[in-house]
Amino acid sequence: MPELPEVETVRRGLADKLVQARIETVRVSLPKQVKRPQGDARAFSQGLCGRTIQAIDRRGKYLVFTLSGGHWLVAHLGMSGRLLVKSSQALPAAHTHIILTFDRGLALHYQDVRQFGGLALWTEDPYLQAPLAKLGPEPLSDDFTAEGLYQKSRGRKLAVKSFILDQKIIAGVGNIYADEALFRAGLRPRKAAGRLSRKDCQGLHRAICQVLEEGIAAGGSSIRDYVGADGHTGGYQLTHRVYGRKGQACLVCGRPLKSIIVGGRSSVYCPHCQSS
Repeated sequence: MPELPEVETVRRGLADKLVQARIETVRVSLPKQVKRPQGDARAFSQGLCGRTIQAIDRRGKYLVFTLSGGHWLVAHLGMSGRLLVKSSQALPAAHTHIILTFDRGLALHYQDVRQFGGLALWTEDPYLQAPLAKLGPEPLSDDFTAEGLYQKSRGRKLAVKSFILDQKIIAGVGNIYADEALFRAGLRPRKAAGRLSRKDCQGLHRAICQVLEEGIAAGGSSIRDYVGADGHTGGYQLTHRVYGRKGQACLVCGRPLKSIIVGGRSSVYCPHCQSS
């Protein structure tokens, strides 16, 4: 699933091309990818046509298009979703389920092989409604602090890996960047969140911010389906220290990396470097 760096990379690519563009046509070939109004392709299309994109923002793993007339388009890429800016004359590739065309000769193609994502049209502020209103702080904002992380961890028995994957704790962190951050912080994935010290949380806070910033700078991690809005792959996967490297030598100590299951998710770590 695309995580914060991937979604932010997509957002920047979309904003560069589509802010102030007016939607001319909407084509939905798979109504179930319309999440609001649920499965109603006609209402979705009618609500979008003629509106101008005023801004494109990100909240956690969601993209939020602010439209003219008090409407919003919210996109979630799910496991394999892609939002690609193309010429309005471009033919749709396989698994393209929604196409928006614009007045400047461009089109936005929503592709989704596994169909877990989708687009939603809102006529009320989505930031004040679930699911966006239930998300935790943005990890690259002033709202995300080491002390806040420490306070939220008090009394929590679940593993720290599951703790930082909880979108109500931190918005946007997923499996890739959780593994990478825990490695940087020297913390084992199964350590109980309630056992984190303030020093642990300071190191974890710093590590989360570092790996997310590096991921954005590299255009995200292209592991399976992810590409940016221009169709180009990211490069952060080339510098992963633990994620996807089970059995390989740790880049710091040289010992083999191990893999365990934490909260149903595969987690790769170094038993030597992550001793806490």
